[in-house]
Amino acid sequence: MGETAKRLLRHLPPVLGLLLLVGAIYVVQKEFRGLKIEDIARVLEVMPARTLAIAFLWNMLSYGVLTFYDRLGTFYAGRRLAYGKIAFASFCAYALGHNLGFAAVSGAAVRYRLYAHWGLTPLQIAKVVAFCSLTFALGGLVLGGLVLLLEPDAVPFFGNRLPAWLMHAIGIALWALVAGYVTLSRVLGRRRMFGYVLQLPGWRMAILQVVLATVDVAVTAAIVYTLLPAAPGLTYLRFLGVYVASYTAGLAANIPGGIGVFDTAMLIGLSPYLEPSQIVGGIVMFRLYYYIIPLFLAGGLFAGNEFVMRGRSLLRPTPTMRGVAPTARWSEPDFVVAAVTGAVTICGALLLCLGVVERRPDFSWIDPDFAEVAAQAGEFVPSLIGGALMVCALAMSKRVTLAWGTTIVLLLLAAAFTVAQGEPPWIPGMLMLAGVLIAPFRGAFYRHARLLSGPMEAAIAVPLLTLAGCVLALAGFERHVRWLSDNSWWEVILSPDVPNSLRASVALTVVLALLALWRLLRPGRVRFAPWDTATRLHYAALGADPPAQADGIVWGESERAGIPFRRIEGILLGLGDPAGVESDRISAIWRLRDLASQERLDPAVWRAGRTLLKVYADLGLAALPLGPDGLLLENTETNTGNDTTEYLVCRAERDLVTLTALLPQLARTEE
Repeated sequence: MGETAKRLLRHLPPVLGLLLLVGAIYVVQKEFRGLKIEDIARVLEVMPARTLAIAFLWNMLSYGVLTFYDRLGTFYAGRRLAYGKIAFASFCAYALGHNLGFAAVSGAAVRYRLYAHWGLTPLQIAKVVAFCSLTFALGGLVLGGLVLLLEPDAVPFFGNRLPAWLMHAIGIALWALVAGYVTLSRVLGRRRMFGYVLQLPGWRMAILQVVLATVDVAVTAAIVYTLLPAAPGLTYLRFLGVYVASYTAGLAANIPGGIGVFDTAMLIGLSPYLEPSQIVGGIVMFRLYYYIIPLFLAGGLFAGNEFVMRGRSLLRPTPTMRGVAPTARWSEPDFVVAAVTGAVTICGALLLCLGVVERRPDFSWIDPDFAEVAAQAGEFVPSLIGGALMVCALAMSKRVTLAWGTTIVLLLLAAAFTVAQGEPPWIPGMLMLAGVLIAPFRGAFYRHARLLSGPMEAAIAVPLLTLAGCVLALAGFERHVRWLSDNSWWEVILSPDVPNSLRASVALTVVLALLALWRLLRPGRVRFAPWDTATRLHYAALGADPPAQADGIVWGESERAGIPFRRIEGILLGLGDPAGVESDRISAIWRLRDLASQERLDPAVWRAGRTLLKVYADLGLAALPLGPDGLLLENTETNTGNDTTEYLVCRAERDLVTLTALLPQLARTEE
């Protein structure tokens, strides 16, 4: 029963996100049938320049406030950096992490890359990340409690369904959590609990956290409020209730930017005051200001910083800083994967929204036969390619080789369609440029897809047949697609003018096709070798000392590097860094993580060296320094200098207590 509960909890976030997204789509098509793209365009056209300027200033202030999260976080971690560096790291982390959402470009990974280069130890970076995450939550608790106490009926869906006394009680509970945190910061301070030193910020810093987070949420909400037209009864406080509830729903959906869920909650909450087109117009501009423009700015700054650091490393060796691994030289291809994933995601979104971006002229300037094919495809086929590119982007974030090749083919195919349809030159140009830029980086994608990683079995044959059947079914909609040639597949699903049977058929077919494509492109099932005499000899031949005990060994994709492991108390524990050829060591780490996921265990590595700490950080593992005896140092704050050569990397928030108790036994076993 316990194992079943753990399994359900592991799948709860993605399932909840999918349910919320499906619910959002249902609500939009049911409640807002009259919403038209033309009406939204008119709202955007008449939006006053003064309104846009004020909203832009609020947006700049919002990102400015976020930089002080990191400022306080570095103080909490015991390091002081120049404000310019902190602001750069904060802006890149939030802009990239909020938009793309993949592990390679998450806020934690971006902070690790930058702060490690500036001299912070892995533990100090982990403290900065935890501090920023906690600070962000405090603002929502304070303002959420305020709204529930003063304007409880402003909360979408729940405000008119729950009694006022219950909403007030929840508001008081939210404030009690904040007050409890400040109190614990004053009372506890630094305590040793469960063999680990727990240190909360001082009570003055805790109060600063609360104030800063509250200002941040209030300023961010002001961006949207400014972009909406004035409406009777819609005070800022009532809007704040809608915004906080909507943003919370977007976070719960576990979708980058809360796309779809946040927007739908805002539509529901603001519908008594404004027309749907006015609400969507404000949200569109908010996403442009808060997400899209910062994404491109942060991506450009981050890429420029990356290339500068690479250039410097070519001219002269980068000195090893205090507590910083050589991975701070950024020799790994993770930035390539991040950049490629982001570019493909943007191209997919462009194809999905092609009809909104630009309407096509006629096809008279090209070959009549090919023009007929393009006309029949309309925006339907490019939008399907856009959905497929989204799936490929997810697979590419996992470094799958087949996803790299499939993406290039889809980008070139989409470019051909957009050229044939007479789209503005920048659209096919952008698609072809993305394909050309991705092509040289084949080496960054080294993992076999499930389709190519084993013999043909039911787990492969069923998705393959499903994908083929879905393609044939979509081709069978040809006459309907010709009638709706100016609509993408998602517009067909949401259109009230299309028969329900056709809408349901298109929705089911597209969803099944995308799921089947993901099943085929996702990384293959990881198999491990038993720890027998032959394996020990093979591992020793790689130049490593075989551990005394192991349950097996995970080899890299080319089987030229491996990492032995043990299963202990719900943890798949790697015994040291992978040994073997340098080019295959990273894939061995990823395969260890995948094997842990298959067996529903948490990955960890004992006696990891400095060289690969960045890779472990990309997997969400915190690095804690070890002493020469293989045990955690008593004081990790003062023993993180150049004398530290080995680390325990793990999910500290879940497994540190367990591993702390097990390390002495492991150390005795290896003696």
